[in-house]
Amino acid sequence: MVVQQHRRRGGALAVAATVVGVMAATGCSGAGAAEDTKGPGSVEEIRRASDVLARAKSSRARTSMEMATGGTRVTIRGEGSYDFARRIGRLTVVLPPDPAGAAGHKPITELFTPGALYMKNRGAGVPADKWVRVDTTTLEDGNLVTGGATDPLAAAELLRGTEQATYVGQTQISGRKVRHYRGTTDIGRAASAAQPYARAPLAAAAKGFAKDVVPFDAYLDDAGRLLKVRHRFTFSNEGRMVAVTSTTVLFDFGAPVDVRLPDAKDIYSGKVRA
Repeated sequence: MVVQQHRRRGGALAVAATVVGVMAATGCSGAGAAEDTKGPGSVEEIRRASDVLARAKSSRARTSMEMATGGTRVTIRGEGSYDFARRIGRLTVVLPPDPAGAAGHKPITELFTPGALYMKNRGAGVPADKWVRVDTTTLEDGNLVTGGATDPLAAAELLRGTEQATYVGQTQISGRKVRHYRGTTDIGRAASAAQPYARAPLAAAAKGFAKDVVPFDAYLDDAGRLLKVRHRFTFSNEGRMVAVTSTTVLFDFGAPVDVRLPDAKDIYSGKVRA
């Protein structure tokens, strides 16, 4: 199995760090030739997934980020909507309970925009009525795992680096027939091939991960729309390896999306504790 090792050279993962803390408390390559080994479709169709989403305009979205280390496994879940044409989205992210079983944090509202992530109810000293803004081009992972949910459009843009994909077969998602592919994508190649709005975050991720190759499972309908994608990463947290499986499910295409970015006066400018 191919895994990713994420080098954290200072700074904590904003939401993911909270989960790593919960888990600790419980104690518990180069770009090769593209290949489609069998079945219908092609690697090029997978690479174009974000373009097809842009033509689909918008959708509802569900996300999950499962983190495992030392025999402990926890999951962060999110739900919301995304406007692929405007490249903006909103998710409500729910952290797992603390080790005692009590809810450890209010749901976090996350707004995704090109180059920036806004979070409300971030905690750690941030006033309840304030937002935290994070420049995703400065994050070592390009916000692929930092927020506890992979930006749905970034998840699709990451597929532009697809090196090889195997057709697994046909299955169903929410009653819709889809084609299941399993393959690997290269972050550096994805950064080079991405649309301008996605290049800087993916380029940051290409530098921040020890290996560029990311295994994925992608599910496309007959129109080429990406209904589900699962990426598998691994990063190092204080010497402990943390396996991360990030899953994005898209549905209800064309649904209205209401996202308004916070005013400057509503953005917290103080220090955010990890």
